[in-house]
Amino acid sequence: MNNFQIDAIIKIVLQQGIEIAKLNSALQNSEAKEREKTTELEETLRELKSTQTQLIESEKMSSLGKLIPDLVHEINNPINFINGNIVFTKEYFNDLIHLIKLYQKHYNPPVAEIEKEIEEIDIEFLVEDLAKILKSMEVGAECIREIVLPLRHFGRLCEAEKKLVNIHEGIDSTLLILNNRLISKHGKEISIIKEYGNVPLVDCYVSQLNQVFMNIIVNAIDALEEAQAKGKFSQSNESEIPTIKIKTEVKEKTLVTISISDNGMGMTEEVQEQIFDPLFTTKPVGKGTGIGLTISYQIVVEKHGGRIFCNSKLGEGSEFVIEIPIQENTHKYKTLEIE
Repeated sequence: MNNFQIDAIIKIVLQQGIEIAKLNSALQNSEAKEREKTTELEETLRELKSTQTQLIESEKMSSLGKLIPDLVHEINNPINFINGNIVFTKEYFNDLIHLIKLYQKHYNPPVAEIEKEIEEIDIEFLVEDLAKILKSMEVGAECIREIVLPLRHFGRLCEAEKKLVNIHEGIDSTLLILNNRLISKHGKEISIIKEYGNVPLVDCYVSQLNQVFMNIIVNAIDALEEAQAKGKFSQSNESEIPTIKIKTEVKEKTLVTISISDNGMGMTEEVQEQIFDPLFTTKPVGKGTGIGLTISYQIVVEKHGGRIFCNSKLGEGSEFVIEIPIQENTHKYKTLEIE
């Protein structure tokens, strides 16, 4: 083979190498574009899932918000009727007792038939017990009114605009709604410790902020129930009881901080890194949806420009911290005095 032929072969090989390099480059570019498209599709899918879960949760809370005012109205009507009539009933009762005492004063001793009836009905006990019953009815009606009032605050869920609100009312209303879950059927009752600071009224979306409180407190209750099931708060361990602690304070004069902590089993660092991810849950199938904390994150961060994060130690418990900006002109806001 002469030099001319060798040169020709080398040129062909080089040309083929260049073509192969071009093909490899085109293939790599194509793969990169496909990966980019895949990433974009995954991001779009995540956003769609996030939007879907937010719409579902918002619709649920909106429906609840529309239901509660009607419920409060229906409860208020008979309670107002009972309260109004108790006043007159007490007056009539006192008038009748006064009349009986006048009869006892001027017609003593009474005729045998009346004296026998007095003994049979035990009139002294009847008078004393009837007074107690009326008092119990009055207290019971007042208790219902006190329950309805926080429900009315929570029932502002359908209000979409921002407004100045007392965040403590939102927390208390949430605790009232969840009261039945604080009483354990198989273990110790969950203790609630409230350390409310003197914080200003906060300019926020009240319905959505109440939704955040609901999601986090429900998670805390679930964590404590799980801890009880695992024997952390056994009857032999009287020194430790399941507890949810809620603390509020002003931070750097620009933020209101709400801390909600529990002394359950806590979380690993791996779980902490994923808790705000859409559809992530550590709960059994059918119990956890994986959308509560995702929605809470969106409400606090995107809607209010705040911050939400979690501190947790495995075996010791978890703390969720919410920071909400107080907005400008904070000095104009009325301060809530804590008794």
